[in-house]
Amino acid sequence: MQIINMTQVNKTQIMQAAQISTDSLPIGWGGILAPVYNGNVFELHPLAVRSNHRNQGIGRAIVTALEDEARNQGGLTIYLGADDEIGDGETSFANVDLFDNLPGKTNDFTAGTHQSGFYLKLGYKIIGVMPNANGIGKLDIYFGKGLR
Repeated sequence: MQIINMTQVNKTQIMQAAQISTDSLPIGWGGILAPVYNGNVFELHPLAVRSNHRNQGIGRAIVTALEDEARNQGGLTIYLGADDEIGDGETSFANVDLFDNLPGKTNDFTAGTHQSGFYLKLGYKIIGVMPNANGIGKLDIYFGKGLR
């Protein structure tokens, strides 16, 4: 796995990136943004794995490498946001009034085929939601993980 220092791109954009390649073709890629909260918090963004290479540990390897990099830079927390759409891949939060009893809905959360299942397996927890962020019933779900 290759860790790419991208601080020369723009400190407010992707700071570090990890890439897995085969035959010089990237099959998975992810990044962390420049830290916030006095260097304590990093955002994992983006993460992409070619569809024909999923479920092979590539995403896990990239996320682990980026978590290690954030930890090495003094990070205490890493987080990410994930869109929840209505239809294929939706979670139990999709198209639900999250202003009513959010704690109860969080306790009963099911990922379905949404990428949130992947992050939950890696130890991430739901730390918040933004209802209707992408339209009525289409929210963003925020996941976080401690790095210490």
